[in-house]
Amino acid sequence: MRDDTLARRTRRGFAILGAALVASIAVETEPLQGQAEARHADVTFNRDVMPIFQANCQECHQPGSIAPMSLLTYRDANKYARRIREKVAGQVMPPWHLDKSVGIQEFKNDRSLTEDEVATILAWVDGGRVEGDPSDLPPPAEFPDPNAWRLLADFGEPDLVIASEPYTLEAVTQDKWFRPVTPTGVTEPRWVKAIEIKPAGNAARTITHHVLAFLEQDEEDSPMSAGIVQASTRGGAMGGAGLFMEWAVGKDGEIFPDGAGKIMLPNSQIRWEVHMHAMGEEVVDSQVELGVWFYPKGQEPDNRTRLMFYNATGSGLDIAPNEVSVTQDFHVLRYPARLENFQPHMHMRGKAMSLEAIYPDGRKELINQVSNFQWNWHVNYIYEDDAAPLLPAGTTLVITAWHDNTAENPNNPDPEQWVDWGDRTVDEMAHLWVDVTYLDQGEFDTLVAAREAARDLAEQSETSSNSNERNR
Repeated sequence: MRDDTLARRTRRGFAILGAALVASIAVETEPLQGQAEARHADVTFNRDVMPIFQANCQECHQPGSIAPMSLLTYRDANKYARRIREKVAGQVMPPWHLDKSVGIQEFKNDRSLTEDEVATILAWVDGGRVEGDPSDLPPPAEFPDPNAWRLLADFGEPDLVIASEPYTLEAVTQDKWFRPVTPTGVTEPRWVKAIEIKPAGNAARTITHHVLAFLEQDEEDSPMSAGIVQASTRGGAMGGAGLFMEWAVGKDGEIFPDGAGKIMLPNSQIRWEVHMHAMGEEVVDSQVELGVWFYPKGQEPDNRTRLMFYNATGSGLDIAPNEVSVTQDFHVLRYPARLENFQPHMHMRGKAMSLEAIYPDGRKELINQVSNFQWNWHVNYIYEDDAAPLLPAGTTLVITAWHDNTAENPNNPDPEQWVDWGDRTVDEMAHLWVDVTYLDQGEFDTLVAAREAARDLAEQSETSSNSNERNR
């Protein structure tokens, strides 16, 4: 059966599932609210809430950072208590929208709140917003410069920084897509351990929606080949050849596991795509920067990681007014692979996206699902090394996306519109960004065997622990 035929036949069933999924989002927080109501009434801001804010919120919610208000003091939090309750109870903030009931849950960058932390915040708001004893207040937290590199603490300053040409955006104008080309300055082959893109300063950050950096270089039979990159990105191409890194709000950077990375060659260039939207004030000489951290000279990883664009739109994207719609697409892995991350991308009507693997033997596995997608946060969920999916050659990746084009969607600009694919945020998209590290068969078999041995050992330890507990 052809993929597009299968997608059409399953559309009705997935639409029903999508409607149920969207409806479930409205009620999934009821258990959390019930927990808050059951909490004792002596929750205070200074003792109980401030430590949670320091660990999970204040890095963004401080003057000069990306959040719209500060949460550094009791006065700040009390002023915005109702909004805090709404965002926390709805699992919108902190920005971690992964469905915790299915799939892999081990991530390097997990910024979500625990159920106990959510219940504590709700109990504080509902219990009178008590400030508490000043002696319970922890010392002020120290945070890095919000305009500094996010990977600075891990790797220090980048080995290479490539800046785009400056661009001046008018105060009021339509969205702009700026596509300059910048030489990298690389003079010898170098393997890349980590990459990060960031707007250069607060003003640039307010107008930058997303950034694509395509690497083009003298490399035959490669997606990075200059001729292939130029042809595929002509006029703009979200999934064009040579994609080196993608950035949107919510993505900090990419760190490649030991033994994997990307290679930059002499005379290479970065072909940018910078999507900007006006914010009511002119921004002069806006730039974005690409920071690169290299492996030591002479250290060459065995595997090359590629950033893949996995579409979920099948034969097209055509969303009817006042409907929840579903699209789906299929991608077959030609080689054994490890998936390094899960990063859904949709726009204002996006509601949910899932990644499923169909193994060559027919077995199916739901790897991950975002059930409460927020269009202004493009979170990159980075797997822990021992949890990253290991998939054999011939595995089919199934990407399914739900869009809510009804009035029930608070982000929907106009539920009466037909919506098609497009670059603007009022148009739609549906794809996953996934860093894929292709492995040779021997290394794949070794990694799978080690993973299975670790799982067996953990099961034996749990069985022994339970047996000891029963014998007490």
